[in-house]
Amino acid sequence: MDTPPPQTEPTAPTDADIAAVKKQLGRVPRGLRAIAHRCPCGNPDVVETAPRLEDGTPFPTLYYLTCPRAASAIGTLEAEGVMKEMTARLAADPELAAAYRAAHEDYIARRDAIEVLEGFPSAGGMPDRVKCLHVLVGHALAVGPGVNPLGDEAIAMLPEWWRKGPCVGTCGTEESGAADESGATGEREDGV
Repeated sequence: MDTPPPQTEPTAPTDADIAAVKKQLGRVPRGLRAIAHRCPCGNPDVVETAPRLEDGTPFPTLYYLTCPRAASAIGTLEAEGVMKEMTARLAADPELAAAYRAAHEDYIARRDAIEVLEGFPSAGGMPDRVKCLHVLVGHALAVGPGVNPLGDEAIAMLPEWWRKGPCVGTCGTEESGAADESGATGEREDGV
């Protein structure tokens, strides 16, 4: 990617944001707390979710990537073996492993600041492996560069998914986002 998406401040979701996320996911979002990152096109692309869903079910995925174009591009990276390569690098590079562990600790601290989920992992395979690039990219976009090194790397590998304009519209014209949000790898690990 030539230019990564700019950092944005978290905001409370507006009715238009909720409508866009619903179109992106093909259903009403669960546990929505905030828009954690906004795509350069203007739509949400990462949401912050509650550590527990409305029915009390624990939901450890704090940052959830909603943009179907970004999710599809990430699925392509996963299918190309990027996760396996990153996991191998964690085992061989103590400095990278320490930075990734710090990303895990950041994720847990941010989630615990909302509600502690005792005994639940962070997400995406952190801190020892890479299980879901969607989670790592969502974390990196939400908190900004320099926190999740592998999320930052994955973002740098992505095309500029926003260049074609919004992935969904909120005024009756939309590109379907629900058809294949996972890209080439099947179900996403983060589960929203």
